[in-house]
Amino acid sequence: MMSRLHVADSRPEDWVYVSEGGATIVFSYRGTENPHLKGRVLRLRKVHLSDNSAVPSAEEEPDDPMIAFHRDVISYLVPQAFLPDLDVILLNESWLDALERLRDGDRPLERRKKDKIDKRRKKGVLATDLVGGDGIVAVEIKPKWGFLPREHHLSQETVSIKTSTCRFCMHSYLRSQESPFPTDYCPMDLYSRNEARVVKAIHDLWDAWVRSDGSLNNFRVFVSGKVIKPSRDLHGSATELPTTRESLIITDDFKETLTGTLTSLLLDTEVLDIISGLQRTLDELDIEGLSKLYSMTAPDDAKSGLASVVADPTPEDWRHFIACYQTSYRTWDHANPDPQNIQYYLMSYLLSATFKDCSIILRFSQCDQSLQLARSVSIIDLDLKPMRKLRGWEELDRMIVERYKTGGQQKRCSP
Repeated sequence: MMSRLHVADSRPEDWVYVSEGGATIVFSYRGTENPHLKGRVLRLRKVHLSDNSAVPSAEEEPDDPMIAFHRDVISYLVPQAFLPDLDVILLNESWLDALERLRDGDRPLERRKKDKIDKRRKKGVLATDLVGGDGIVAVEIKPKWGFLPREHHLSQETVSIKTSTCRFCMHSYLRSQESPFPTDYCPMDLYSRNEARVVKAIHDLWDAWVRSDGSLNNFRVFVSGKVIKPSRDLHGSATELPTTRESLIITDDFKETLTGTLTSLLLDTEVLDIISGLQRTLDELDIEGLSKLYSMTAPDDAKSGLASVVADPTPEDWRHFIACYQTSYRTWDHANPDPQNIQYYLMSYLLSATFKDCSIILRFSQCDQSLQLARSVSIIDLDLKPMRKLRGWEELDRMIVERYKTGGQQKRCSP
């Protein structure tokens, strides 16, 4: 774009709530007056409800970190064909306040109790709308971890478990102690490239989606930009497609048709291979090995937790990391890591976490109750993770394995 768009060039009424994650909330443009916004979504940062800190004093707010991260890091790792276009859009507080008053009721109650739009921000992100469009069926899947760690850096207490059971399945066991919505989904099935296992993975995702009435975040279905809710749209009820006279019957037949279409596309695309490959090569040490290496380089600081006093990498740091990752990093002896490379290993683990937590959007045209050839598959939610997360991840990893081990579980997840 030659000049930056301003959100005030549209009406708050022209935007509808789509979804949200831990850090951002997404709205889709449904207006007709601004052609530059057609087919785009607005991605806004969130803050905790209790956050009432003052507006930053800097006159020029930097672009959202996501913009630079995609440009300087992600675009070197993932082909552009699988990424949404991202642009900066200018914001103002009164417009955001009006949007929040209009659409806050559309958000899940548990989200509304925790956070809100950060109305102090002067810049947001405008991205490709991957779920909208008349007659479009879009499925969002969060694949999660797609590999088992190597045993080099695992302790005697964890090696047999971690090299047999994938991280997601162990974490699912921990969650099942508290959650009323257990899941049989195993990411290793989805990543396997074996048709029967991919079908099983999709069925397991679907079944958990139905049991939780769409509250789990690793599987979502959209029709013409509208999120489908199982309790409302299953069992033969019709979901009206906006601006058309068609309707889509979400039944068991639709489940099987959707499964077939998703399976065919996932077997034909390299997207999951790219994601799992990056997860694995960026996490050569496992968090156990990373913690040991950090303790060797900063024994006093390590007592406070992994990377507890390490500053977040700068954009320049990330540019250097990418240059290293694409060259010398691949020749390092990761079984015997050099403590001098601790900064790169910390950054590498953060980047691996980005790909462990991303989602894919599979998008199809819908006509006469059938799903035609897929129009696109994209990777989204490639957000930069902060260093302060590492300490919590280290503690969570320890708890997940301990609970799984004491529970006497012995599931084997095949690569």
